[in-house]
Amino acid sequence: MSSTLAKIMEIVAEMAQTQKSKATAHHLGLLKAGLAKLCRELITPKGGGGGGPGEGFDVAKTAAYEFTILTTVPGVIRYKDAKIQLLDLPGIIEDAKDGKGRGHQVIVVARNCNLILIVLDVLKPLGHKKKKDKEDINLTATCPQSELDAETVKSVLAKYKIHNADVTQHSDATADDLIDVVEGNRVYVPCIYVLNNIDQISIEELDIICKVHHCVPISAHHHWNCDDLLEKIWDYLKLVRIYTKPKGQLPDYTSPMVLPYSRTTVEDFCMKIHKNLIKEFKYALVWGLSVKHNPQKMGKDHMLEDEDVIQIVKK
Repeated sequence: MSSTLAKIMEIVAEMAQTQKSKATAHHLGLLKAGLAKLCRELITPKGGGGGGPGEGFDVAKTAAYEFTILTTVPGVIRYKDAKIQLLDLPGIIEDAKDGKGRGHQVIVVARNCNLILIVLDVLKPLGHKKKKDKEDINLTATCPQSELDAETVKSVLAKYKIHNADVTQHSDATADDLIDVVEGNRVYVPCIYVLNNIDQISIEELDIICKVHHCVPISAHHHWNCDDLLEKIWDYLKLVRIYTKPKGQLPDYTSPMVLPYSRTTVEDFCMKIHKNLIKEFKYALVWGLSVKHNPQKMGKDHMLEDEDVIQIVKK
């Protein structure tokens, strides 16, 4: 934390000493991008808010990807006592960010998903799931620009490790405007590539496919390897099941409370049941991997583990 603050102070001092002009606009843009990134790290330290396992799918840069199909089986499935809702979405195509192929609606839904399954045909080259070539920043301006040029845009985006993107300037934008868009619009969602039609390839080809990261080979027609896909979905969602135990009764193992891995405190559990429960909270009795003794009296900040059993004691 102290090193981050020191870096922020260094950048602020350098910006104060740099005279603002057209010649220094590029340098100031880089300083502002670095400053915004460091400020974000103070709020969300590294490892505290990432996209989870998998090859993060950046829905803010959708046009930099060339997916042929984005779909899942519609409906609700129950796995490991937890209900998982599946949505079927149209495929993301080129220029989806401009609304082509109902791209705006698809992207909005994708931003709010916990996991994206990208179903691909294993008979086609895997290149159709990959990003564009490196350093492929396409800059388009619909009006004259007084500050941002291609070099400045590319340098600012590089600060955020964005090397593949289509940038359209609809106004005379500044480096601050670009940083605000990058800081506010990026959403990383973990994804799994589901490679279908493995019944039409050889065992040798399947062995190669199985080595591809974040991929699950299946045959939807024959229902092959669907159990492995469910297991992968569960792992990538990182869900935690908490069982309840009413006073004087056995735990209820039929309907667990399911929490995201990032929010598993006793307080999160209470808020999931009802917001007024935390007001009446006295302590919790917890059984499971998160405690040393069974049961153990814990406060509202205690972090619960998967398949813990909890009993809330009110005031």
